[in-house]
Amino acid sequence: MGMSASQARFLTLTARKTNVEYEGQQINQQRTTLSNESANYYSQLTSMSVPIPPSTDDYTKITYTFEDGTEKNTVTSIVATKTTKNDGIYMLNYVQEIPSNNMVVNGTNVISNKAGTGTKIGSSTSPTASTYAIGPVILQYSMGSKKDDTTFTVPESLDDTSRAQYLARFIDAGIPANVANQYSNSEILNKLKVENQYRAMAEEKYAESNWLVRYVQNSSTGNFEAVFYGVSETENIDYNEKTTLSLGGIRAYMFGETTETREIKNAEAKVEKDASGRYQALYIYDDETHTSGTRYELTTTTETDDNAYNNAMNQYYYDKAVYDQKIEEINAKIGIIQVQDKNLELKLKQLDTEENAISTEMDAVKKVISKNVESSFKTFNA
Repeated sequence: MGMSASQARFLTLTARKTNVEYEGQQINQQRTTLSNESANYYSQLTSMSVPIPPSTDDYTKITYTFEDGTEKNTVTSIVATKTTKNDGIYMLNYVQEIPSNNMVVNGTNVISNKAGTGTKIGSSTSPTASTYAIGPVILQYSMGSKKDDTTFTVPESLDDTSRAQYLARFIDAGIPANVANQYSNSEILNKLKVENQYRAMAEEKYAESNWLVRYVQNSSTGNFEAVFYGVSETENIDYNEKTTLSLGGIRAYMFGETTETREIKNAEAKVEKDASGRYQALYIYDDETHTSGTRYELTTTTETDDNAYNNAMNQYYYDKAVYDQKIEEINAKIGIIQVQDKNLELKLKQLDTEENAISTEMDAVKKVISKNVESSFKTFNA
């Protein structure tokens, strides 16, 4: 190879080597970029919160109750004070539920008003029949109520005429004839007195002085019990002219049990616990000197809010599905980056191989050039 050819080849190899080195730098830059992307994805993985399934303990409430006669008491808090460690006395808060018997609303009924229809209303011997009815039952003015400025009162005794009148009243009001006719005089009078007592309770509670009554059989006891309707509400509602039915329900009232509640705060009490640490009894003091009080056994009730727990579990399943999907997406992206990096790594190795080959050839060309130079100098020195 001549001097000129060797020089040209060397320059070509030099340019090729420079280009290979440049390509290698570009590949390294791409791998650095991929590495940063991969690190970002791994950072996302480590920062993601793993969904935790709910525990039933988080939705379980322990309730302590104790009874005092007919009262049921529910403990709302037992709080230690700064002196509890020394005297063992806690501040106790609880809610009392006090049952009482009274007149209560028992739904509504549609009532018909037969006034002016020409239809015969009730028995001719019923002393308290009204023009209002529920089906075949004729509502009666209750004992103590007023009709046409007349106050109905419970008689002290019954003769045959008054017995017949009040039996007719009961039959019109809903008690079957075969049942009513079996009542003794004392049973009739007692039923009237009970009705009058209930009416008075309704009058006091609901500020209504006049009442209508019908009798309905109690499915549990089989007895026929009085159901009351306020006269003012019955008279003031609108009625359909054709059907005579009230355009809406009218409230019915019955004798029943109600529960009053009141909260007791900051009662002073000592607490007894079992081996597991659960409260098992209270000793509530009656006075500030802590000399007397009453001990109550506690009833422990554990209640789990199943609806809230199931909602939390459903939310967990949803969060876990979202989490798993996100993990799969990130892992897929990391996998793509790893494939790209592997391809770049192979390409870089190819460039390294090519660069080594070029360097080897450049060394050979350098030797040829060196010999050509040496040969030229010998010629000129001859």
